Amino acid sequence: MNKASSKERSTISWIAEFAGMDKISYILSVFLAIVNVSCGLISYLFVAKIVTALIEGNRDLNFYFRQLGLIALCWLGSRLFHCLSTALSHKATFGVLAQIRRRLTAKLARIPLGDVTEEASGSYKNIIIERVDSIETTLAHMIPEVISNLIVPVALLIFMFNIDWRLTLLSLISVPVGGVFFTLMMTTSGKDYENTIVKTKALNDTAVEYINGIEVIKAFGKSKSSYEKFTIAAREGADCFIEWMRRCNVWQNVSMTLIPAQLLTLLPFAAYFYMKGLTSGPDILMLVILSMGLVSPFMTVASYVDDVAKVGLIISEVTSILGKRDLIRPDKATMAPADNSIEFRNVHFSYETEEVLHGIDLKIDAGTVNALVGPSGSGKSTIAKLIASFWDADEGQVLYGGVDIKDIPLADYNRNIAYVSQDNYLFDESIMENIRMGRPGATDEDVINAAKACGCHEFISSLEKGYDTIAGGAGGHLSGGERQRVSIARAMLKDAPVIILDEATAYTDPENEAIVQSSVAKLVKGKTLIVIAHRLSTVTTSDQIIVVNEGNIEACGTQEELLDTCPLYKQLWQAHISSKDSEVA
Repeated sequence: MNKASSKERSTISWIAEFAGMDKISYILSVFLAIVNVSCGLISYLFVAKIVTALIEGNRDLNFYFRQLGLIALCWLGSRLFHCLSTALSHKATFGVLAQIRRRLTAKLARIPLGDVTEEASGSYKNIIIERVDSIETTLAHMIPEVISNLIVPVALLIFMFNIDWRLTLLSLISVPVGGVFFTLMMTTSGKDYENTIVKTKALNDTAVEYINGIEVIKAFGKSKSSYEKFTIAAREGADCFIEWMRRCNVWQNVSMTLIPAQLLTLLPFAAYFYMKGLTSGPDILMLVILSMGLVSPFMTVASYVDDVAKVGLIISEVTSILGKRDLIRPDKATMAPADNSIEFRNVHFSYETEEVLHGIDLKIDAGTVNALVGPSGSGKSTIAKLIASFWDADEGQVLYGGVDIKDIPLADYNRNIAYVSQDNYLFDESIMENIRMGRPGATDEDVINAAKACGCHEFISSLEKGYDTIAGGAGGHLSGGERQRVSIARAMLKDAPVIILDEATAYTDPENEAIVQSSVAKLVKGKTLIVIAHRLSTVTTSDQIIVVNEGNIEACGTQEELLDTCPLYKQLWQAHISSKDSEVA
């Protein structure tokens, strides 16, 4: 599915798709809502009969008690069917919201990482949680109430036309007049509503940024400027709603006053018609009473105009995510990889319009240790992420075991890759469960053995609850080095044939880094290891060191070979040695 096709579809068709089997609940809800509205309007007929009988001098008390009893039954039926309709529509709506969230989270797992990271995390969170949740009440009430409040009054209007079509039309004059003012109100509402969405998103993103960066803000004394940014976003978020309401206030009040004012035209013309003998008193009385019951349903429908626009906009936000391109992968493999080797053939890759890899060729043999080194921003992490299939190459091929990774099902390929980045993420669960995510079926003993092998068993055991300690949101209860070691243990437990360590020991102190390096060396025997590290001393024994510079492969070889043949590597090595000497001094 592409963006164009998703935009061509209507909001109703999307809701119907998300509803699935819950469409039956919506249909039953609409039926019960029609009965509910019908009960409310039928009671006006009984009121008209009572008033007519009183005018005609009917003194039969049984007649009045019967009419009152029928009115009471209509009221009870209306309440009962309203409750049943609402219960069914809420049940169906919760199913729709659950399906939307399942589709969104599943989609985020399939689209390229770049398409995810180019949006603020607060934006995705806002759509999936707050924005989707905000349409629950509207969907639950809008579908049954709008449909029922349109169908039943139309039937009642037909009944009124049968009584006297002339007076019925005259009674409706206030509706189009009020509709003119309503239209004037709506002319700018679309832009105003979009403005509120933009300002609300900005406020949400600013709030997330402020909370996540509170430690840096306090450490560098930026509380005032950072808080000022948040307060500006909050003020703009409030002002856009206030200004919108201020612009709508006059038009809305005039419209809501005129639309239900049907008696303004009905009574004068009815009196004229009666005096001319063009209609009867009972008919006039019936039309007056029914016209008073006719307006309420239409006003209910009108009250949902803004909500309908809101649902449409939020569904469009949802479908814009669902319409993003997936990683190009088949459902079934047509060829099995021969081994665990990695090969790049004339690979080009761009972040939006800026190309960062310029037709690189690279061969990584199976079962070897390979290091990607080079200046910051040279493309090392991009190469690692392409190997991990976080993106697709714009041109060229990335091969795994001689097979283009685009021809390997994503789930199959992911089982073969263990990736640990410098930005390690832990979930707000126990350390035991965070490590076990590497292999969900692993026993506690397997988890502990992986932790011991990666040198983090000791610090985990020293925690108050040991392996049952909650890591906190994004691992916030642990230090950076501790998060890295837990992430490495998780990757090791996965036991994948290809392991990528993207500066995975960046926050680890030298003592623990030596432990991790030693442990990794034992655990990756027979596997293909790709390491990105700025500390060149940690990769000197690699089978192949790959020097990356400005999106190109500068050279490949062992430590000794590169020192002899690659000026850039020699320069990097000398800078590294100098910095180590200065640290010792």
